[in-house]
Amino acid sequence: MSNPIFSPDGRLLFATRSLRLFAYGFLSVVLMIYLSQLGLSGAKIGLLFTLTLLGDTAISLWITTIADRKGRRYMLIVGAFLMVFAGVLFAVTDNFVLLLIAATIGVISPSGNEVGPFLSIEQAALSHIVTDEQRTRIFAWYNLAGSFATAAGALFGGFMAQALQGFGVAPIGSYRAIVAIYAAVGLVLAFLFTRVSTGIEVPRPAGPGAPSEIKRFLGLHKSKGVVFRLSALFSLDSFGGGFVLQSFMAYWFHVRYNVEPALLGGIFFGANILAGLSSLSAAWVASKIGLIRTMVYTHIPSNLLLIMVPLMPNLPLAIAVLMLRFSISQMDVPTRQSYTMAIISPDERSAAAGITGVARTTGASISPLLGGPLLASAALMNLPFFLAGGLKIIYDLLLYRSFRHLRPPEEE
Repeated sequence: MSNPIFSPDGRLLFATRSLRLFAYGFLSVVLMIYLSQLGLSGAKIGLLFTLTLLGDTAISLWITTIADRKGRRYMLIVGAFLMVFAGVLFAVTDNFVLLLIAATIGVISPSGNEVGPFLSIEQAALSHIVTDEQRTRIFAWYNLAGSFATAAGALFGGFMAQALQGFGVAPIGSYRAIVAIYAAVGLVLAFLFTRVSTGIEVPRPAGPGAPSEIKRFLGLHKSKGVVFRLSALFSLDSFGGGFVLQSFMAYWFHVRYNVEPALLGGIFFGANILAGLSSLSAAWVASKIGLIRTMVYTHIPSNLLLIMVPLMPNLPLAIAVLMLRFSISQMDVPTRQSYTMAIISPDERSAAAGITGVARTTGASISPLLGGPLLASAALMNLPFFLAGGLKIIYDLLLYRSFRHLRPPEEE
């Protein structure tokens, strides 16, 4: 099989991933600052972020569980227009009710990470055009492209906000311009998804036993048990991660050390570059020790470093520990994605990726409701780092205990 990255569909899927993650990183550095400028309290922002993630959960569950049967391309286009909807409303109103509607129905990322149905369907599509041996490596490059794009977005978003303010634009106006660009990116994504071929779709043979004839629950049949066990664990991991969303960490640095938007952009540019490089090294490590061991053995040290960030006595050391954390933080991501796709049959992949993705979003959607008020308190603003690191380590131990004996095909 030829290298899928250089096939037309591979190039398009990498391009949509990169553009989307650029927009997420571009927005996340200033999103919480923008909402606070609109007059929202820490509790309201936490509620808004929670409903943003809960809304993405519901939309993603609907789209991904029918994508393998209704068409992956079509559902990706639907997701792109939901991204436009959210961006437009966030840009044009400061009405909290309208912002809640946009957050719940639309697709917007407060974390700088993937939200919505895109990742799940693109994972299934990439798995459809690669071999088992190629899969982890391709996912590593796919995540590297996303991390670099998030980094570039964070850097450009921070510098753009500060540059606009330097030209006399009010801070709230500079942040609003960034949100409007986010909405425009959604339109470009919708166009790019129309260019993807039918080669990413699941073949639909007719007759008895055909996929359309199989009894399913949420798009799954024989893989239900494995998917739901993984989902429970991934939800715990993301619940911990929701305490340290990129927007929250940017706000923490802004309040604790009075860091300006341009430097915030630089910090998270470097962090996401390191995260991308860590995901690339994951494929090599997994080829030596296996996917599950790579996920667990790299994730635990990463979360110990996360706990150490607020314990640092000054800004340079806090940044250094954060960078060290990001240098290994994403090694579990391509391995987790590859492992999930490996143990699931092809006609369940979008659904499986969607359900596990929804579980992650559900877990992450609850913790901002708790994390927002903690960040608003000078006495408690370090606590989210401790909660996140501790919960993620518990997830690692449970994952290893539950799945160390279930191996993907390439490891048997």
